[in-house]
Amino acid sequence: MITDALARTTPPPAPAPGASGDGAGPPAVPEPTPGEQGPRRVTGRAPARPTPAAVLHSVSAATAVLLGLVAIGAMLHEPVLIPPLAASAALVHSAPALPLAQPRSVVIGHLVGCALGYAVLAAAGSSAWAAAAAAGLTLAVNMAARTPHSPGVATAVVVVLQTPEAGRFVPLLFGSTVLLVLTGYAASRVRRKAPRYPAYWW
Repeated sequence: MITDALARTTPPPAPAPGASGDGAGPPAVPEPTPGEQGPRRVTGRAPARPTPAAVLHSVSAATAVLLGLVAIGAMLHEPVLIPPLAASAALVHSAPALPLAQPRSVVIGHLVGCALGYAVLAAAGSSAWAAAAAAGLTLAVNMAARTPHSPGVATAVVVVLQTPEAGRFVPLLFGSTVLLVLTGYAASRVRRKAPRYPAYWW
């Protein structure tokens, strides 16, 4: 009898958080079934294969702007085309949605690498050790400035190892990055199905 009285007065246990019932606690998140992508889960798969038209469009646009830089350099008798700019062109025309490819990152990223390259060059001279230090500094500053751009790191290395004359190199570098951005913008409007560039300007 005492047991029956306790059973009548003791409240039932509350359902565990996430368990189905009368709404107590947040609803349980179902586990994704095999082959299904769960919330915020990275699949680790390579991107989808682009169409032949998309490949031709990107390759043609990137090659055209690089040839344009070569032509400008030939007219100025100055090597305008440097490896970092070729890498930037590849980012702008093959991965236009990435943060690394946006105008803010392309222009500022190269200028930061250029400035730090000259700073390290003045402080430590031209050597592979100094170039490595300039590259690391450029990476850190670009990350802090929210202008990630890996070719900008290479620009710092170019400045330290090749010691270009700043009065000519800096304006040419700036003009080249602006040209890359403008051609990326124009190329994304030529083909109807091309992704629009840029995703943001600043």
